Amino acid sequence: MKRRTLLSAAAAAPIALAVPAVHAQARPIRLIVPYAPGGPIDVTARLLAERVKDTLGTVVIENRPGGGGNIGADAVAKAAPDGLTIGIAAVATHAINPWLFSKMPYDAAKDFTPITQMLRVPNVLVMNADTAVRLKINSLGDLIAYAKANPAKLNYGSGGNGSAGHLAGEMFKRDAGIFAVHIPYNGGNPAQLALLSGQVDFNFDNLATAAANIRAGKLKALAVTTLQRSPNLPEVPPVADTLKGFAIDTWWGLVGPAGLPREVTQKLNQAFVAGLQTPEAKTRFAALMAEPVANTPEEFGAFMRAELAKYEKVVKASGAKVD
Repeated sequence: MKRRTLLSAAAAAPIALAVPAVHAQARPIRLIVPYAPGGPIDVTARLLAERVKDTLGTVVIENRPGGGGNIGADAVAKAAPDGLTIGIAAVATHAINPWLFSKMPYDAAKDFTPITQMLRVPNVLVMNADTAVRLKINSLGDLIAYAKANPAKLNYGSGGNGSAGHLAGEMFKRDAGIFAVHIPYNGGNPAQLALLSGQVDFNFDNLATAAANIRAGKLKALAVTTLQRSPNLPEVPPVADTLKGFAIDTWWGLVGPAGLPREVTQKLNQAFVAGLQTPEAKTRFAALMAEPVANTPEEFGAFMRAELAKYEKVVKASGAKVD
């Protein structure tokens, strides 16, 4: 009996220590960002770290880029579930990469504890403005009609095989019943330059990246890829208005290692959800064309499972693979 009691106490010790770690903040929380400094994900992580310091104490950002985000995500998966290491889960690391990479260092479905989704940034289907005028395309319906009447005459660019823009294009082709040639570039910026110069006919681009050229009249926005209109581009309808259920956007949120105690998870969720809803955070997010999505751990977990299942079909249909 005494031995069992001691073993039980020892097993419970990590949980007992984990809860005070978040409350009293004896040590800083490490928030791993699986991308390089300066990008939208890094910027928003640093912003939220400032917003939660009064509740959680110091949150230190650690950038661990590489492997399409897999290196940083793996560091979170393999951390102790004590509430002192959390990280960013993104559409790439938790929905696309598991199907894109032949070998993965972690299991996206099993190795993490969801905390809360943070943000989403709509993608937008854009055409070179001059091309749209020349082909008399003023709407998404016009683009689909032209593609059906002129098989294989359209092409689209992306930041590379397996990128969000590539997969959005393949999903669009499938749902619209059209064919367009995919031209991969080495990154999003070269793909946008190709569109601006008329080398490709349309792209699925990140709204934050495309917005300036849309406003300057160089690009024509035909549709956003979220189910609802974006408050940052309210005059542009969703693809889903024409192709029912179409939804593909950039998102990211917070996760911990698998086995994070529920009380710790709830404490982290409450602090970061409150941070997402502060006026200062909303103002910064709007400048990045990002929309805050504050939800429960259960809701974020269900969302990530649905995204993982969705992208399995999209990636396999695209034929994209990273060995």
